[in-house]
This record gives sequence, C-alpha cells and structure tokens, in this order.
Amino acid sequence: EVAVSWRPSSEFSGNLYKGEGILPASPHKVWECIKPVAGGLRTKWDQNVKDFEVIETISDAVSVCRTTTPSACMRIISPREFVDVVVMKQYEDGTMQSAATNVEHPLCPPQPNLVRGFNYPCGCFCIPVPGQPDKTELLTFFQTDLGGYLPQTVVDSFFPSSISGFYSNLAKAVKALKA
Repeated sequence: EVAVSWRPSSEFSGNLYKGEGILPASPHKVWECIKPVAGGLRTKWDQNVKDFEVIETISDAVSVCRTTTPSACMRIISPREFVDVVVMKQYEDGTMQSAATNVEHPLCPPQPNLVRGFNYPCGCFCIPVPGQPDKTELLTFFQTDLGGYLPQTVVDSFFPSSISGFYSNLAKAVKALKA
C-alpha cells in the first residue's frame, strides 16, 4: 500500500507530491530497482520511464542524466524528456537516497519529438525498517513540471495514480528479484 499526499510547490506553479509505503524487500533490493544508473532496472518495470541515460558522470555520487517517458493518460500526455543532475548517497543507518533537479547541459539539447519537462528538487529514500530486514520504507517526492500545454486538471489527475502505480510496479519488481 502507498499513501500519496500533495501540497502546492514553493518551486513552481504545480504541486509537490509525496508517496510513502512499505515494500516487502530489503533496502538493498529496492535500491537495485530504483537507483538512477545506466543499464539499471528502472526501464524494465517503471511504466513512466522509457529510457534512462547518463550524459555526464561528475563523480561516483553525482551525474547528469536524461530520462525519457512514453505518452501517458490515453496519449493526452505526449512523450517527455527530463535532464537532471542526480546525487546518490548512503547514510550510516543504511538509508539510500537519490535526489535530483533539472539542469541544462550542452550535450543534451531538447529533442524535437519530445516535450522538455522539468523536475524540481525531488528524490527517493529507501529507509530500513528497524528489526525487519526484509522490509523497506520508501519515501518519494516529486515536483515535476511536465511542460507543454497541459491543463493543470490533467496533471493533477495523473500524478497520484502514477505514484500509486510506481509503488505497485516496484513491489512486483522487487518480488521478481527475490526469485
């Protein structure tokens, strides 16, 4: 199960969305499915990620990445691309985090067949559940300007169900990893 909440963003005219739920897998397995790396598993299970590529590696923990998405919402939402600087970190308590925000990069000009969207500060936290090594609390924060000319009502109806689907598909992906 996942709880999705939102409030107006202080970064742009849309909303900041928060997802929180417990996944039936270790933080390591959840991280394997969501970590933002080239050749990672995310394109295999996340219906909102068509392609993911690293444009520039700045350090082991920092990179500039490009994510493309398929059309969504019965094709009302056209395919998008997002270019972000991404930071990954692991904390002493075992929590793993990826945080990102939009950036312009000379090696990644806007593509003519995609709408350029913008991620404002966002991220995922894989948090160990004390005393339960095969459970992970996952906190996600999204504040995305999809770009283009979408009515806000379309965006507002898309995000909560999209976040729910993210958690559901991730739970299936970590279960498949266990097998």
